[in-house]
Amino acid sequence: MTRPADVPAATAADAASAQPRTAVWFIGARGSVATTAIAGCAAVAAGLRPPAGLVTQSAEFEDAGLPPLGSLLFGGHDVASAPLPKRAEELAGQGVLPHVLPAAVRRELEAADEEIRPGGPHPRDARTDEELTETFAEDIRSFVRRRGAALGVVVNVASTEPPPRDGEEHLPASSLYAAAALRAGCGYVNFTPSTGLHHPGLLDAARRSGLPYAGRDGKTGQTLLRAVLAPMFRARALDVRAWSGSNLLGGGDGATLADPAAAAAKNAGKERVLADVLGEAPDGEVHIDDVPALGDWKTAWDHIAFDGFLGTRMVLQTIWQGCDSALAAPLVLDLARLTARAAEAGLSGPLDELGFFFKDPYGTGPAGLAEQYAELLALARRLGEAK
Repeated sequence: MTRPADVPAATAADAASAQPRTAVWFIGARGSVATTAIAGCAAVAAGLRPPAGLVTQSAEFEDAGLPPLGSLLFGGHDVASAPLPKRAEELAGQGVLPHVLPAAVRRELEAADEEIRPGGPHPRDARTDEELTETFAEDIRSFVRRRGAALGVVVNVASTEPPPRDGEEHLPASSLYAAAALRAGCGYVNFTPSTGLHHPGLLDAARRSGLPYAGRDGKTGQTLLRAVLAPMFRARALDVRAWSGSNLLGGGDGATLADPAAAAAKNAGKERVLADVLGEAPDGEVHIDDVPALGDWKTAWDHIAFDGFLGTRMVLQTIWQGCDSALAAPLVLDLARLTARAAEAGLSGPLDELGFFFKDPYGTGPAGLAEQYAELLALARRLGEAK
């Protein structure tokens, strides 16, 4: 929602500073998505940029009682050492961020960078799962306490990890951070395909926590289109015979998803939406190729073979070219605001109504985007009524 032209910039900032603060703790805090989210939040809150892509800035959410963008405080864990201002400059050089933006929001980037703590576990790390969880939880608790935040939300935007092996003795890193979020009393969002709270060893802790949580695997491009197109084929009684796809990815995601195990975790959500909407998964696979030259940009191609009246064979092809971080960052901010508000309203457990944002959401809700959006709006009304 843009600031009216006759309202001074200071008015919007002052109003946000008067609100209770909300702590947003990123896992992967120096990655492209987190950097874009932090820089973008500062830019939109200051009126420097319009809120394109921010679902929660649309009129339908005005009465939901969400924390203002200017009231969000950022910190996180990361194993990388490059400071956020430097990361923002790199992203501007790639065309992900506007060229002048890193300098305009440098103060906010520096403030967030000071709150980033070392992640883990590192190779040959001798600490137990309990010790790691408590270390991470204390980092989060300390941030919330020192910054005087009323609420905290932990958001996983780290690189995709392979699924845990059968009989694995230790929790995967994503699950250690998820356990730390619960222990620190914070809501939790898993924007990645990694295990997180889905680990069977954390199910009881999640239920007992009384906290809201959401996930997993953000729906930003190819699967977003599938969630729109699959209901169209179903509604028009067209028989989908095969649905194949390819992804060309650069940056950290491309390198990570070159690992077949990590790619399998990613593709599971892409296939689920088709099976859920169409009743069964059609023939075809999704292939992921690492193309380092693309950087933060991705290309997704789908080939859909379907039968029409009297068995007439037809084909639909789509091409999606987008900037992964610019697609993901506003959704991450949406999810942080919605989860924080849900905690404030006393909601707990999986937030099934946030399936709109995910490839592999909790619950048994609808897989089509229109139906998911209707559920999201119902949640917004519920949050508004709880004020």
